[in-house]
Amino acid sequence: MRTDMSKISNVKRQQGVSLIELIVFIIVISIASTALLKTYIFSVSRSVDPLIQIRALELAQTKLDEIFALKYDENTPTGGIPACGSVGATTCNNSPDGNKNDVDDFHNIGDVPYTGYTRNVTVTTANNIKLITVTVAAPMGFSVTLAAEKANF
Repeated sequence: MRTDMSKISNVKRQQGVSLIELIVFIIVISIASTALLKTYIFSVSRSVDPLIQIRALELAQTKLDEIFALKYDENTPTGGIPACGSVGATTCNNSPDGNKNDVDDFHNIGDVPYTGYTRNVTVTTANNIKLITVTVAAPMGFSVTLAAEKANF
């Protein structure tokens, strides 16, 4: 039996990688892992944003619901009929009086429901419609504004 030495030497050359191939592989992997790590760090740093946004939205909606559930005006009877200011009814009192029993009593009222959150309410009246606007400023410069109209009927 005769062995071919050229075949044996070819097999030995194919068993490893050269130093240049190893360096190129390390460079490619480091570039790829750096890009992936930057993406991961960015997503982790922003993972709290949805919580801040949801809390701000809940705070605005809660206050808007609280105010919207009140009467249009303190002179409006329960059920709203007859509406204040209409024929045969009492006149409307469209100014805040501080007792918080009607919508306009919340005009320019603000509070701090949680640390870092501020909530402000404005109520404007035009053509027997009161526009209730609730603005919540949250941490990281985020804010939410909700508005609703309450009519005198």
